[in-house]
Order: sequence, then structure tokens, then C-alpha cells
Amino acid sequence: MGQFFSYPKKDNILHSQVFKLKFSESVGVDWRILGRYLNIEETYIDIIDHDVTETNEKAYSILTKWMQINENPTLEELKTALKNMRRMDLIRKIDELINISEICTALKSFYLTNYGKICEVQPPLKLPANVDLMHKFVDLCMVDAVNTQTDAVFSVEREEFLKKQLRYTPIPYSEIFRKEKSVTLISGIAGIGKTWLLRKCLLDWSNGLIWENVKLVFYLECRRLNLCQNIGNINELVNYFYEDIINDFDINIHPALFIIDGLDEFKYLNELINYNSNCNYPIVNALTEIQKYKYVVAGRVYAIDKYQSITTEHCDKINIQIMGFNESGINNYIENNVLEEKKDVVKATLKESAIAKSMSSVPFYLSSMCKIISNSKNLCKSSFLTMTDLYANIFLYFLQKHIIKNNELIYQLMENNFNKKYILNICKIAYQLFIENRVIFSKEDIQTFIIDNFDRNEENFFGFIERIETNLGYLYQFAHLTIMEFCASVYAYNCLSSEEIITNEKLKSCLSMICGLTNKNQSSLLKFLVNLNPLKETCEESLSLFFIFDRLLKLSRQNINNYQLRTYYVNLFIECFYESQSSFTDLIKLIVDHREISIDDGKTSYETSCDNYFVNHYIKSGRKLSALYVRKNILSDEEKNLIIQCSTNVRSVNFYCPIKFEGLKPKDKIEVLSIWISRYLITKKDFEENFLPWINLCEGLYLSLHDDIDFIEEICEWIRCLNLKWLRIYYRGKDFQNLDELKNFITRKNV
Repeated sequence: MGQFFSYPKKDNILHSQVFKLKFSESVGVDWRILGRYLNIEETYIDIIDHDVTETNEKAYSILTKWMQINENPTLEELKTALKNMRRMDLIRKIDELINISEICTALKSFYLTNYGKICEVQPPLKLPANVDLMHKFVDLCMVDAVNTQTDAVFSVEREEFLKKQLRYTPIPYSEIFRKEKSVTLISGIAGIGKTWLLRKCLLDWSNGLIWENVKLVFYLECRRLNLCQNIGNINELVNYFYEDIINDFDINIHPALFIIDGLDEFKYLNELINYNSNCNYPIVNALTEIQKYKYVVAGRVYAIDKYQSITTEHCDKINIQIMGFNESGINNYIENNVLEEKKDVVKATLKESAIAKSMSSVPFYLSSMCKIISNSKNLCKSSFLTMTDLYANIFLYFLQKHIIKNNELIYQLMENNFNKKYILNICKIAYQLFIENRVIFSKEDIQTFIIDNFDRNEENFFGFIERIETNLGYLYQFAHLTIMEFCASVYAYNCLSSEEIITNEKLKSCLSMICGLTNKNQSSLLKFLVNLNPLKETCEESLSLFFIFDRLLKLSRQNINNYQLRTYYVNLFIECFYESQSSFTDLIKLIVDHREISIDDGKTSYETSCDNYFVNHYIKSGRKLSALYVRKNILSDEEKNLIIQCSTNVRSVNFYCPIKFEGLKPKDKIEVLSIWISRYLITKKDFEENFLPWINLCEGLYLSLHDDIDFIEEICEWIRCLNLKWLRIYYRGKDFQNLDELKNFITRKNV
């Protein structure tokens, strides 16, 4: 590392609490003899013996007293006393503790020097920027991630991230890192800020703010660990990366904490998860050794989920997920990175687009969107309307500004057949890797996947693909996995049939984006990515889309008794319908039967946008919704709009909690209204404002009320004025099927 450090005077270690504790633990029964050789009065030695129970505490009291009665106690005086006692082992212990102290100081100095300000890559242009991690980090949100689970590398990562945004409760940084957990697992989607967090931890440890009892902290990046395949134990590994500081020091007998960054990038992840002593890769043995120590491991969600299986024995473990920038962080980023004249446009775009708003908490997406908006003279409102639009804008901006760099506009770039072939080839590489769940690949892989006799020189693809040097030669990976996933979708759309797409389980997470590429909006950039393969047989795209829609709805009906699977396929159909920006053609009308819509805490703003779009077209087609379920009381504007749309043509409305919706006055008749609020004690005013407008329009009513409401008689009078076909009221454990039964019950209670 080539760093030079000035160490504190060795005698200063006497004032270290850790030194005093460690030394006292080793003195044992000779504490009284030590006191005499340090010239402690016999009377005081007797007092310690009488007042203090534990042997190590007696030795600690002797050491403390000696330091109090000497103006300038030195290590040499202590060592002389130990030599006279013939305790050479304690002299060796002191030398060992001094060495640890010096290494600790050197490590802290190194981290403060190198990580206080780092040159952080900012995609998509990869322009270096000095980032002050001491202040930048505080804008990141961390949440409990115990229940984070995924079933593949890419399959549900983005979806789970959006869902978790709704329900997370941020955990304070201090609560996580000032408590010295044995195991800390940190997950997050690509570009979310995991490395920022880890380097912030290094700075705070170096400043004595966290992990106060940890003497040695070692930070290891998996990208660099891939270069060390033949290093077989943790001591060799640390001496390799920190040779100027460690200097052949044996860490095996000392407490240490290891930070492993980028677990998903570790080439031998599967071997690490399924470890056995006969593993052919020594570096796996070395990483397995960290389980003897305290450790922090960070990586993408799927990698941490796999890694959890080998940390199940640890009860002293915390598992957190990074959720990116909070609202303050987003605003700070815009203020510091966007031109003044573009700030309002950026903020307005993030406010108007549910997609942009949800994904802006991820530094990669926020950076990309800010650059795209800032560089667009006339940004179309549909640029971030769908998730496919967002990805397409990022991909083409990356191509325009970082790969080709000739200042041509997108339409000009895409008139060039060479550029089309280039995109199709990069997408073919991404697709092959995606369906194999591979992140790292070889030069041979690149050459194998190339089509149309395109130049097989791997350097042609640098920018989208990065090269990593290892002891085995060069390995490759996509610059960002977001780009890789989108490229896989583009290839599937251009080169696979609808049958091949819908039957490939690996493409499920891409299905909505593949459908999104059928969007015919001429103001969208998507049109430049859908005619890349001249060999694909031309067919009516609506029929292809119809085939996918039909298959999804059939799968939902086949799983009629499995609520989770049935709901999954229905929601996926609605998402695909939204991404494609379809309308209800005669063909689609044939396959879409009665539909239910739900509003609850588990739905993301993106899912609500999909529902709004679907309901609008469903009702316009002359169809009536079968049911609306509302299980959420505080509603967003999108959710209020969804309720208003549903209310115009729905058979059954079901409320499972009080709602806050001022000014809503439904106008159309409802066949069945169910209000299940027995767990909620609400006021007469709230009931009158939020539920009475619905009751006035229903033909049949289920009403479940809290036992202690004080306006039951008023409810009776409201209902008596209506011409209901039927009525059931649940109140105080009774089931009333008409108002007379309820009235008699109330009268008897009042008597």
C-alpha cells in the first residue's frame, strides 16, 4: 500500500482500556506478587483482596493503583516487575498488545486517508466525482431484511424492492453499527449504495464512533478476491492486501472484524455456499475462515439470500437491506447535480411519473434520469411512463453518450444498420447470460454468442461490458446489471416467438418489459429497439401480445384454488397490459372475464398505476368490475383515483377499514356493499362522510360495527330511509337481518 504512518508512543498504551483489561486477564493468581514488585503498599493490597472478588479485577485494581501513584508510569517499569516475578509470558503478552495497537492505528490512518473522499463512479457516463462519504451516506435508508427472499439472480429483485418501499421502517445507522453484532448481512439492488455504506463504516470505526472494542478491521472487495484464487487462508489473504501494515503479523490469535464487499461478484459463490473441505479453489477456504471472526458481508439480494444458509447458527446476527436515498437525499442530489434551469423539470418529472418516483431512490436510476432530463430539449411526458420506457431511455442514452459519442440524435444513430447489429449482439450476450443466471463470463463466451458475423473483438463491447483482470486471465461482466436485464428483454422480443417467451421460466421477470416493447407510441424511444432482427418472421404484434395475455389468464384460472398463484398471474397480466399500453380489442375482450381490484398496504404505486390503466380501459370497453376491495385507510392520489374509476361501474364494494377520502360522492348503483369495521371505533362524523354516500347507492348491505359506537340509532334511521333489497348487520355478537331486529335489541339494551 506504500503508506507511512506515525505511531503513538508505546508507553501510551498503558492508558488504553483494552490493554489494561487484556493484561489483567493474563496475570492470574500472581496479582498480589505483581503489586509488591510495583511497590504498592501491603495495606492497599489487603483492601483490594477484601473488596474485590474476581482475580482479573484484582489485577486490574493493582495496575490502576500503580498508574495513579506514579506521575509517569512506563512499560519498562512494568516489564522489570514482571521480569523479577519471572513472568516472561506476560512480557510477551505486552509486546503482542503493543503490536496490535500499532496495526490498529495504521489501519485507521489508512482508511481515513484513502476513503474520506473517494473517486466514485457515476453511471451512466462514468464521470468521476469526489464524494464526501462522511456526509453523503446519511441520506441512505436501511431496513430490516429478515424476510427478503428471491429465487434467482434477477427474478423478483426489482419487484420486491418496490414492495418493500411501501412498508419499511428505517433503522437508525447507530442502532445497527454501534452494537457489535457477530454477523451483519447487507443486501440491496444494484446501484443502491452498499459500498458507500461499508466505506462510511470504515471511516466511523477509524474515528472511534463504532465497533469500539474491535481492534482490527479488514475491508476486502470480491472483485479483488477473484484475483487471489490460490490464497488458501485468511491470514495469508490479509497479509497480501495489507502487507505494508500487517508485516507478517499472525491475526489468527486476535479478535478482528472482516468486511466483504460485493458478494454477488465473487466468482466462486456457489462453492462458498456449498462448501466442503475438498474444494478445488483455495480462496474459498480463506473466505470460509472469516466465520471464526465477526464479519460484515454485503451484496445483491439474491447473493445474501443464498449466503444466509451458512449463517443460520448465529443468533447474534442482523440482516438489513439498503433502500437508497430517502426524500431528503433525492432533493439533495438534484440540488447538487442538476443545472439550476433544469431542477424544476426534474422535480416535476419525478412527481408526475410513478415509475420515476419509485426508482429515484436508487442512485443509479436517479443519476440516469437527471442526466437524461437535463440533456433533453423537449422531454416527452411518456419518457418514464412505463418501466420499459425508463429502461429504454437509460439504455439509449448510455449508447449515445458513452459508447458512440458522436453527438448524433437517437433517430440518426438508429438509421445506421451497423448500430442495429451492435445492439442486437450486445443483447444476445446479455440474454444468454441472463437465462443461465451468470454475472461473470469469459472472452470465449462473448465470441460464441456473436451473431451475423459481427466483429468478435471483445473490445467492441467495452462500455456496456467491463473487463476484470485475474490470475487466470481476463473475465468480463456487464457495467450494470440493469442494462443486462433490459438487453435480455430486447433480444427475446426481437428473436424469440411468443411461445418461446411465455414457456421460458427464466424470462418471467422480463415478461412485462417484453410486452412493453410492443408499445406503439410514436413519441417513445421504444420504436428504435423493436426492428433489430431482419430475419424474424413478421407477424401481427397484437396477436403475439394476445397469445401472452391469453396464456397468463389461463394460468390464473388453472390455479383457481391457489390464491397466491392466481393473484400472481392476474397481476402479471395487468402489468403486461399496462407496459404494452394496450387497449381492449375484440380479441382481448374474449379472454378477459370479470375482474376484481384491491387496494391495500401491499401494493406499490407502480402496481396502482397499472390497475388504474387497466380499469380505465376495462370500463370503457363496456365491462363491469366484479368487485373492489379496500383494505387501506390512508390513500394516495393514485389510489383515490382508482376508487373513483371503479365506483362508476362495479358490482360489489368491500371496505375493511375506515377510509379518509373527503369529497368522494359515488353516483352509480352498487349491487352489494360490505363495510367490515368491527375492529375500529370511529366517530359519527367520519362514518357519515366516508361511508354514508356509498350506503345511499347500494341495493344490498353487509355492515359489521364496533360494539362501542355511540350512534347506532342514527345508523338505523339512515338505513330506514333507503329502499334496500336486503340487509345484514353484525353488532355486539349478534347477526341482524332486518332493522326491526336491531331496533328491538337496542331498545332492550337501553332498558
